[in-house]
Amino acid sequence: MSRSAPSSHDRAVASAFDAQADQFERAPVQTDPTAIARLLEVAELEPESLVLDVGCGPGLVAEALLEAGHSVVGIDLSNEMIARARRRCERFGDRVLFLVGSLQDPEPAEFAPFDACLSRYVLHHIHDPMLFVARQGSLLRSGGVLVLSDQTTDPAPESRSWHQGVERLRDHSHTSHATPGELADLLTVSGMESVHLLEETFVLDFDEWFDRGSPQREKEFVRQVVLSGPPTHGFRPQEQPDGRIRIECWRATARGIKSGR
Repeated sequence: MSRSAPSSHDRAVASAFDAQADQFERAPVQTDPTAIARLLEVAELEPESLVLDVGCGPGLVAEALLEAGHSVVGIDLSNEMIARARRRCERFGDRVLFLVGSLQDPEPAEFAPFDACLSRYVLHHIHDPMLFVARQGSLLRSGGVLVLSDQTTDPAPESRSWHQGVERLRDHSHTSHATPGELADLLTVSGMESVHLLEETFVLDFDEWFDRGSPQREKEFVRQVVLSGPPTHGFRPQEQPDGRIRIECWRATARGIKSGR
């Protein structure tokens, strides 16, 4: 089966992450070892699982999975991210393989069925979340684990609209965050059972967050928008005495098991 040409959105995402790869790989929210350990804890993978790491970036989660004894196939749209992932994880030899491309390409199916599929901070770049989750489900074995982890947003329409507008100003490849309930629903509608979800806070520094983005507007404009919004679940900025902006965010990790029926 031949690979289809990437969509304009996929090309935009690849370009954005090629450009920000260096800062992304060092970003506190990405590298936090406690958060990565918590992700693996929630995933509850069986020993020596074969895991599809979707939107694997520079291999931060893949490295942790490999250190835990699992095998990994990672896929990402960004050539630069995949190059970094390969360098980071080369010591694990044939237990890991990284592919440049889309989840919808035929290559991931060549390694199926997987024991687990996992994505972190990927869903908010996806135009069709249901297709994204359903594709992962199709690549899982019966009883396999599907894990989605992403920043969440507010269910109130006004607050949600403002939050997503800010995110798009800072990163043109952003589509939309899900609410915690929507994240869990994606697993349920895709045929996953025993769905559970953990939501927890994390903190962003406005300058670090903005500087590694792919903005559509200048920094001072986005700063003013960030400080002007309504109370919002998932994105609560507060200006500090020194002028910096601390943003309290929420991240949800949802886990489901593929039904054997």
